[in-house]
Amino acid sequence: MTGKMIAAVLLAAIALSPLARAQQLEVGSNAYVDMYFGDWHASKAQTMGPVTEHAVFTRGDPMKPASKGAILRYVDSYVFSTLAPGASSPSATLSGKQRIYYFTSGAGIISAGGDSIPVSAHIAVLVPANLVFTVKNTEKVPLGAYIITEPTPSGFQPGTKLVVKDELSTPITTTVPEWSRLVKPLFTSGDGLATISSVQTVTLDALTITRPFIGTMPNTEHLWLELSGTSIAFIGPYLRRQTAGMAYEHPPDNLAPTSNVNYAEDSQVKFLLVATDGQ
Repeated sequence: MTGKMIAAVLLAAIALSPLARAQQLEVGSNAYVDMYFGDWHASKAQTMGPVTEHAVFTRGDPMKPASKGAILRYVDSYVFSTLAPGASSPSATLSGKQRIYYFTSGAGIISAGGDSIPVSAHIAVLVPANLVFTVKNTEKVPLGAYIITEPTPSGFQPGTKLVVKDELSTPITTTVPEWSRLVKPLFTSGDGLATISSVQTVTLDALTITRPFIGTMPNTEHLWLELSGTSIAFIGPYLRRQTAGMAYEHPPDNLAPTSNVNYAEDSQVKFLLVATDGQ
């Protein structure tokens, strides 16, 4: 069975579900689906000295998004950032917030709390609240990273050191079987996350799909960003082609099952999944 046939079968199954029909009645058009997508390539650049940022998502009401990608409730900000060659970011301290970096290109050093850590593609770093830090680009090309900022609730005790994970040396988890997902957990609450429940990469082999996610609680936030490859994202009866730099949220009204499919016959696709699972 080809990738296109798999996609057609999954689409038919989802379209026939009561949840899909409910979403059609609720939203009425494809335009609703597009509100849950963001793409940093399409956002306006914000330049602050040597740092340039493009928003992936912005804050908003995900039940009734006012603009495309304005859906964040629990994450404060989600951007793609570049640091100019040879430059250093201004020294900063996050008060009431923490930051997760997932580096995608270039090389540099992140320094905080007396530690200086080399960073490059596939390195993830959690910067705790109240820690003075800076990032330096040591190469002649921009240092690129996705940056997710989370709030720290009252009473939360942040760590005092950078938490660094190398995705390439992180083993694939076998704790929770999820159909075709090849999951590498980067950060959880045990690593010092405050509001976000987990940050992980998810890889799909050729001609595979993820288990359709229905959602069980309204206070969740699942953000799927494509890191590499081209896939199809399903939201209820609708589908969208997703390429590197694009991201979507599972609509929190839970009326539409969501899933991802790698329809390529000879290559993988990879996502960065940032999940907040409210209690």
